[in-house]
Amino acid sequence: MRKSLLGLALAATLVSGLAQAETATYAFDPSHTFVSFEIGHFGTSTNRGRFDKKEGTVQLDRAAKTGKVEVTIDTTSVNTGFAAFEKHLQSPDLFDAAKYPTIKFVSDKFVFNGDKVAEVMGNLTLLGKTQAVTLKANQFNCYQSPMVKREVCGGDFETTIDRTAFGMNYGVDWGFPKNVRLVIQVEAVKQ
Repeated sequence: MRKSLLGLALAATLVSGLAQAETATYAFDPSHTFVSFEIGHFGTSTNRGRFDKKEGTVQLDRAAKTGKVEVTIDTTSVNTGFAAFEKHLQSPDLFDAAKYPTIKFVSDKFVFNGDKVAEVMGNLTLLGKTQAVTLKANQFNCYQSPMVKREVCGGDFETTIDRTAFGMNYGVDWGFPKNVRLVIQVEAVKQ
């Protein structure tokens, strides 16, 4: 009896060790990762922009269906194709880039649909305020990259946030919408 309990304990330890060994770390590929936003403009058109500087890492265990992610976005890198608009976006009216140079998303809860990531639930920190956010995966895949000769995982993720929950109230009194659509295209290379 004692031998079988010892054997079970040893087997459990080995299985536990194997499960931990399957967690892999991935670093964002800046040439295949884009963070963009969209907001309506007086019900007529959509203003769009992106952040050119962003970095992040992902820890993913597809067998255990768990993961962690940390993304840092440089607010001074906002790019709309129009310098005056970018300057206003960086001003205290909106991103207040001098005071809050980064936006951060951190998560340790991944939801899977089969073997694919379906949602990533975490916390978004913007203007010094943190709110819970769920990024929905429109697609997710892992592949062996013929270029970098390593596994790459990624997908297209999106969410809609109420910017006023973070204290970004500029233009609401004039009719600008509160809701902003965030779109994150990410590919990360296994380290």
